[in-house]
Amino acid sequence: MEEKQWKDQMNVIWARLLWKPSAEQISRANMTRFINHVNEKHALKLSSYDDLYGWSIRNIPDFWAIMWEFGQIIASRKYDKVVDDLTEFPGANWFSGARLNFAENQLRYKDDHIAIVFKGEIRRSVSMTYSELYISVARLANSLRQIGVQSGDRVAAYMPNLTETAIAMLATAAIGGVWCSCATDLGAQAALDRLGQIQPKVLFTVDGYYYRGKYFSCLDKAAQVTRGIRSLEKVILVRYTGEETNISHIPQSIYYDEFLTKEKSLEIRFEQMPFDHPVFIMFS
Repeated sequence: MEEKQWKDQMNVIWARLLWKPSAEQISRANMTRFINHVNEKHALKLSSYDDLYGWSIRNIPDFWAIMWEFGQIIASRKYDKVVDDLTEFPGANWFSGARLNFAENQLRYKDDHIAIVFKGEIRRSVSMTYSELYISVARLANSLRQIGVQSGDRVAAYMPNLTETAIAMLATAAIGGVWCSCATDLGAQAALDRLGQIQPKVLFTVDGYYYRGKYFSCLDKAAQVTRGIRSLEKVILVRYTGEETNISHIPQSIYYDEFLTKEKSLEIRFEQMPFDHPVFIMFS
């Protein structure tokens, strides 16, 4: 097939409308609600996503102010100014004066709606409600506070995508800590090169994982990473694979379920942080 014919054929495929929402679905969409809110607030007549996008880039402070309002951001102190200098990028200061907590906004619901659905190779699908998630985060945040983790401390994870990974991230954010993670398919030295830079106080890791039906132990790699990070005061190991494990060779280690406080009727004390306080550290 000639290149021009191939391009023409691809253009036809991409131009074909695959699905269109009904008028009722459009009227109930969050985007529609947001456009109507912008129109009411600023006496506009925006009618589409393109209209909204055009207005947002012409009126950046107004757009982000109304996003804060529409999103019902939970904050102990509202911002003084949306942004100080849009000509500085990077370098502009956003929402200066605000005090809030990322995890508090993520955990605003405590009901029986599903918050997390997890599916692993060796497990049936497991779900967790917002109420269950709140309790799990509260228990872990309390346990982290008991060993001295406080705002500004770094908490690292050498973990796959497990429910416990999300819980640990939210618990870290709740107490004002800074979260960073890398996957267990990275070699020990690669993980150490990344996580060692930030001098974490706590490391979450796992006994192993399954990939395409094959079991991979993480214990030796976790031990190597732990021995290479002198700042670590505690290593918390999640039992995921169900294999019999001996963690005595991993310094300062304890199983996740043994580390958790037994008390379940806890309220989370969310540390109120500046808007520019880092929640995550990302590695390339």
